[in-house]
Amino acid sequence: MKRLVVIANPSKPQAGRVVARIADVARKLDVHLVADRETARLLPGLCPVSLSELPRSIDAVIACGGDGTVLRTARELAGRDCPVMGVNLGGLGFLTSVTESDVEQALEELVEDRCVVTERSLAEITVRRGKRIVATERALNEVVIGRLTSSRVLTLEAWIEQESVTSYRCDGLIVATPTGSTGHSLSAGGPILTPEVHAFVLTLICPHTLTWRPVVVPDDRAITVRIMTDVAQQVTVDGQVNHPLRIGDAVCIRRSARGIRFLHRPDYSHFAVLRQKLQWAGSVVQDAARKSPRNKSHQ
Repeated sequence: MKRLVVIANPSKPQAGRVVARIADVARKLDVHLVADRETARLLPGLCPVSLSELPRSIDAVIACGGDGTVLRTARELAGRDCPVMGVNLGGLGFLTSVTESDVEQALEELVEDRCVVTERSLAEITVRRGKRIVATERALNEVVIGRLTSSRVLTLEAWIEQESVTSYRCDGLIVATPTGSTGHSLSAGGPILTPEVHAFVLTLICPHTLTWRPVVVPDDRAITVRIMTDVAQQVTVDGQVNHPLRIGDAVCIRRSARGIRFLHRPDYSHFAVLRQKLQWAGSVVQDAARKSPRNKSHQ
């Protein structure tokens, strides 16, 4: 018998309805279903569990919401080897590859072990203040160092292992994983990395220079960013967790020893997701070509 955990974003209007559909399919497929405490309130009868105390017998997590729900799930799993299937109840949904209308079919494919499995790397973040460690986090998407309310430009000193890169003058710095390369980093001019690439991307926010370019760094090397400006600023992890920074603090980012696995439907394609979510013009041409009468006449 498969054992699954469902996690839903209760702020989504359709969350309760989708959880009920998942529970119905689980009963038909003889799947033992439990839920985190917030999700369990959406459907009486679901057994509540804590993600931080998941039993090892759990086979997968079903995360229903937007990318934020998947990011929270990845963080709360805290390195546990439990694959995640994302169901899109939000908008963009890079990490939620299953559509709401395909929930039943996707669960059948999961139970029958027909899903595509992809592995994603995570970043491990340590904030040092002198000799003390004041914060540790894990990120699936990115780490952002930025100012709070002041409009003053920041000076951030970047190191890779023991080698100095440069001192950046900017509004902030993004260190993105391959998964996060399609998020904040992309908006700031960074490149897209495919998920299997073992690298980080360093992307600046509003750099005070005309010659800056994003830097791609192997993720087997530690990146250290030193805070050189005495102005209120913070480090933000996956857009959800913030820690205040002071002048002299050092933010160290390295690849976590444990990543995370995602479950997708059998026809999953990373580039198909990019074509759809980023509305690449080429996909419009390709779709038009597939539908053209000329192509049909040659089939």
